[in-house]
Amino acid sequence: MTDSFKCRKNCGACCIAPSISSAIPSMPNGKPAGIACFHLDENFQCKLFGNTNRPLVCDRLKPCFEMCGTNRDQAMDYLTQLEQLTSS
Repeated sequence: MTDSFKCRKNCGACCIAPSISSAIPSMPNGKPAGIACFHLDENFQCKLFGNTNRPLVCDRLKPCFEMCGTNRDQAMDYLTQLEQLTSS
């Protein structure tokens, strides 16, 4: 993974495809896979980015080519497959 890889504008795949089991502000039970996080804005950007209330799992998730691919559809496909492989 490289620090030079930046989040794609108007994507938000990492805030939609995976489930989050930890509490999120306004989402005390986390969020299910495939559902947009409550804190994803109209431009698919996280409104909690840089906020201390942002879940640790979200803060640790860093964009990389493998996860993000070359477009939003590739990112959604990758993260959806990862969710399916890791959920039980």
